[in-house]
Amino acid sequence: MRFARLHRLRNNHDEQEAPMSNVKSRLNLTQVGRVCVTVSDTDRAIDFYVDKLGFEKVVDVPMGDAGRWVEVALPGAPTTIALAPPPEGAAAGGSQTGICLDTSDVDADHAALKAAGVDVDDEVARWGGAIPPMFWLRDPDGNSLIVVQPSE
Repeated sequence: MRFARLHRLRNNHDEQEAPMSNVKSRLNLTQVGRVCVTVSDTDRAIDFYVDKLGFEKVVDVPMGDAGRWVEVALPGAPTTIALAPPPEGAAAGGSQTGICLDTSDVDADHAALKAAGVDVDDEVARWGGAIPPMFWLRDPDGNSLIVVQPSE
């Protein structure tokens, strides 16, 4: 009985996977074009990302009754960060975004952001080896981003 159940589970798993393996051949994905963070106050978020972090506002359009769709980008970078209202019924912010911002000088950026009053970690994290030095910062809605100095 136990073997038959495992066999059924395995067969069902295989049946479920088969359609997925064919999906990628029908998709037209080309790049990670933008990532999205939810914000409660669009203007405050624009001030933070543009004035504190040095991004440029590249899109700012109405978004129905929900407010505005705003995208910011580092100068010359193809990937943008969308600053959008949260889905209905959800709170804005407070997430680990997984967004890593590369820098050529993590210590200077940490000091500059700290001096500007940005919520940053107390120190730059240094684990050594292949792990680059980094620190976390939080936007006014509590969304966390990581500033990383990649190895050369």
